[in-house]
Amino acid sequence: QVQLVESGGGLVQAGNSLRLSCAASGVTFRGYTMSWFRQAPGKEREFVTTISWRGGSTYYADSVEGRFTISRDNAKNTVYLQMNSLKPEDTAVYYCAACLFDCQRDNKEAYNYWGQGTQVTVSS
Repeated sequence: QVQLVESGGGLVQAGNSLRLSCAASGVTFRGYTMSWFRQAPGKEREFVTTISWRGGSTYYADSVEGRFTISRDNAKNTVYLQMNSLKPEDTAVYYCAACLFDCQRDNKEAYNYWGQGTQVTVSS
């Protein structure tokens, strides 16, 4: 049974940082490209960032470039999202997602597995 479990969300003030984690089980983690998406109230789920299954390539949405960093630890079957200089507009439920090997990174339909999400709230 495949599971992706996010953690690390919470309430922070603008300008502060949070680190999200997504622990995977039931999959050969190193073979999966891992991404983070987010969904704010009343909005569609949007792509945030991705890290390739090889671990050498990352890509960020313009809205988070330079503030967020994605990384992975294949030994721990975990992907991380370090979020710095948080803004109120970063408030959303954050989801991790996995697709086997390579996929169209910003296409939600391309992903095989999703976590349940973790709430991030940034106050002004």
